[in-house]
Amino acid sequence: MKEIAPQCRCAEIHPDRIAHADGQCPNDEELFALSELFKVFGDSTRIRILYVLFETELCVCDIAQLLGMNISAISHQLRVLKQARLVKFRRAGKTVFYSLADDHIHAILGQGMDHVRE
Repeated sequence: MKEIAPQCRCAEIHPDRIAHADGQCPNDEELFALSELFKVFGDSTRIRILYVLFETELCVCDIAQLLGMNISAISHQLRVLKQARLVKFRRAGKTVFYSLADDHIHAILGQGMDHVRE
């Protein structure tokens, strides 16, 4: 049976709480950017790529082999992840290695997994 959220049954407004909440809310541009970031996390293939890059850098061929996907599909998803600044790359000769962009990405993935596993 689906749990129904309790509803407020009073008509009292709490101006101090409203003012506090309003003062803490980011501006519309920041909220839009955050929304776009979370959309990137909304694809399971991209999440899988981020997780394989969690511990080590890999090239496109390595990621494709590991995930059982073709290189073109992986390249497309890496492009989305680069545009969102979630992954970075470095060249070593003809090979391009990808890794997580920074420690924020480690934290986001770690906290997300902690939440899912609770």
